[in-house]
Amino acid sequence: MTRIGIIGYGNLGRGVESAIRQNDDMELVAVFTRRDPSTLTIKSQGVKVDSVDNVADYQGKIDVMILCGGSATDLPKQTPEYAKLFNVVDSFDTHANIPAHFANVDKSCKENNHVGLISCGWDPGMFSLMRLYGNAFLPDGADYTFWGKGVSQGHSDAVRRIKGVKNAKQYTIPVEAALEAVRSGSNPELTTRQKHTRECFVVLEDGADAKAIEKEICEMPNYFADYDTTVHFIDEEEFNKNHSGIPHGGFVIRSGKTGWDLEDTHVVEYSIKLDSNPGFTSSIIVSFARAVDRLSKEGVSGAKTVFDIAPAYLINKSDEDIRAHLL
Repeated sequence: MTRIGIIGYGNLGRGVESAIRQNDDMELVAVFTRRDPSTLTIKSQGVKVDSVDNVADYQGKIDVMILCGGSATDLPKQTPEYAKLFNVVDSFDTHANIPAHFANVDKSCKENNHVGLISCGWDPGMFSLMRLYGNAFLPDGADYTFWGKGVSQGHSDAVRRIKGVKNAKQYTIPVEAALEAVRSGSNPELTTRQKHTRECFVVLEDGADAKAIEKEICEMPNYFADYDTTVHFIDEEEFNKNHSGIPHGGFVIRSGKTGWDLEDTHVVEYSIKLDSNPGFTSSIIVSFARAVDRLSKEGVSGAKTVFDIAPAYLINKSDEDIRAHLL
């Protein structure tokens, strides 16, 4: 059994709890929270809910600690810190800061003889693997990644922070014409605006200025200014009925050529369609937690990414079984 701890019980933490239930070689030992533990009710019967202040008491009782905090402020501090005590897995997804985060976690892990897997999920994560495979198999080519249609939690939060906004969801939507151009194998050069549009569904506070809020959304730098953005103002009933979930999806496409004169064109596409972004992400994380536990028991230490993990380490089946049925 791989003994798991969860730090953070938001959407991702609840997803990890459910994913552990689907794997009979996994055991959830405890959920840790920054809140008052007495106010937190989890679904797993007989599992301890404890304060993060007591996490050090669980050394030797937990094989892998799964960190379910946010990438902006939580994980850059938490992952190196908890890697001093446990093997860890996180879903750090600020792509530009991955090298620095990796270096910090690697130092902590090597000093304390632990394994730390960072940036685990579907992007970064499974999409990263698909991009690597595509570059390896088709070196003369181009990568394309499309996200959606789905809820961007970070962009939704940015809209909710605007004064006068009561609630909001933002959907990232691939531009169909861009997708088709990529699938044709023509290797088009596409701008940010040409690849995705953004659609916002907003519930306003009483008396809020809809026109001013729409302008603020569409001109928001780093979030909406570089995209064609549509804003819909709806009431709370419609919001709760049609926009309460967290669906997502996307495509990774590698288009390239082979042959002596590069006469043959190939398009490789990997796509996902998700009812629940955190539900799928957490299932990936739990599989990689299994791999981290196995590597640790083999004496491995240091930070890892999905690129470093052999596929056979992810699954609860013997090598003989996977050769017989999956190869």
